[in-house]
Amino acid sequence: MTQAEREDFLAGLHVGVLGVAEGDDRGPLIVPVWYSYRPGGLISVSTGRDSRKARAVAATGRLSLCAQDERPPYKYVTVEGPVVIEEISLEERRELARRYLGQEQGDAFIDSVPGSDEVVLRMTPERWLTVDFGKES
Repeated sequence: MTQAEREDFLAGLHVGVLGVAEGDDRGPLIVPVWYSYRPGGLISVSTGRDSRKARAVAATGRLSLCAQDERPPYKYVTVEGPVVIEEISLEERRELARRYLGQEQGDAFIDSVPGSDEVVLRMTPERWLTVDFGKES
């Protein structure tokens, strides 16, 4: 994929798969996540402040994210880079929930889930790996 193609694909609606190292004695933590991304920007993932994800990212300062299209012809984008952990606003939590659930269900989800312990993981894309099996080589 070109840079524009990979960034447009990543900006699309996909459940991401976050990967982060958890230590020398175990494999990486791999979990599905909601994320947001605008081409040229940062990748943002909301999570609990004391979640396993947040603790592992805080320890390593990095994460990987993979987004894929499961329909043939298959394609995926994997990106890795450094992360900062910040407080997340109610507005950003609501925007992320609406992205995945729509306005009504997203608002209902946010209203039903306390967010006082939520943070946002902001990753600067540094290394990319992309495949589009629908494109001829």
